[in-house]
Amino acid sequence: MRTRAAPTSIQFCLALALLCVATAAAGENRFGADRGKLLMTAGFTTIEGAGGGGLTPWALITGYGTERSWGANAHATGIALRDFDYMSIGAAVGVLDRFELSVARQTMEASKGALDGVSLSQNILGAKLRVFGDAVYAQDSWVPQVAIGVQIKRHDGIDGGAQAGLPSLTSVTQLGAQDEDGIDYYVSATKLSLAHSFVVDVTLRYTDANQFGLLGFGGDVDEGASLRAEASIAYLMRRSLAVGVEYRGRAQHLSIDQESDAWDAFVAWAPNRAISFVAGYVNLGGVLAPVTGDSSDQDGAYLSVQIGF
Repeated sequence: MRTRAAPTSIQFCLALALLCVATAAAGENRFGADRGKLLMTAGFTTIEGAGGGGLTPWALITGYGTERSWGANAHATGIALRDFDYMSIGAAVGVLDRFELSVARQTMEASKGALDGVSLSQNILGAKLRVFGDAVYAQDSWVPQVAIGVQIKRHDGIDGGAQAGLPSLTSVTQLGAQDEDGIDYYVSATKLSLAHSFVVDVTLRYTDANQFGLLGFGGDVDEGASLRAEASIAYLMRRSLAVGVEYRGRAQHLSIDQESDAWDAFVAWAPNRAISFVAGYVNLGGVLAPVTGDSSDQDGAYLSVQIGF
């Protein structure tokens, strides 16, 4: 069994954080971006690259550009789970506070046990459109900001099977998935109350993804897509600091993966508009428990770093 001195994804995020601190000020007022949004109102970055919380997207458009401008960011997220090391890196652009385009790459590698060394990865292209509402400036209305989005996910196959004694294992379809690639559709409603210092989001996602798509789409238990609920609530302790919790409903499609709902609790700090940090605890439930023989929840520390304008 391999032991690690520290999770590689967390180390990577810490290294990126140091780089961000050193360069954040250099991004001020570059490329015609006005950076006119209030601090923290651009949201953060989800593990799939969309603007929002950590597990679920929000209706907010990423970046600090107003309706007359644009904004962009890059992110790195690491999660040190019990038996897996997870990483997401990517970038996103928000235009006219109306449209968002994002790209991300997710990787999950087994760090111990029967699957030690096996890794799965996928690339995600996302798009989001604000349909109506203004979460920031419509403070006299209870109508939320609403956006629709799509995430196109393309799997990169399974690597490291030979290291785990499974040299023929190269595709998630061999694990029972119906497809390697898939598409998620979602609608998000977000409400920010400046007077009460809270943000609430509810998202409905139509998906047949297994473990966000890292184990493919559909399966031998249930091959069809379904509508799943997601939610976030955050409290602004002060202008640059927030705490919150998130929930993401998920369905089980594979007999070898007893997938369950995921949740997290986080602290977010944005010292300025150029950089933000999100740290916390995340619980993804079981991941390939019948294969690994470990029925414990895959949970652990979460760290995300975002730099942009």
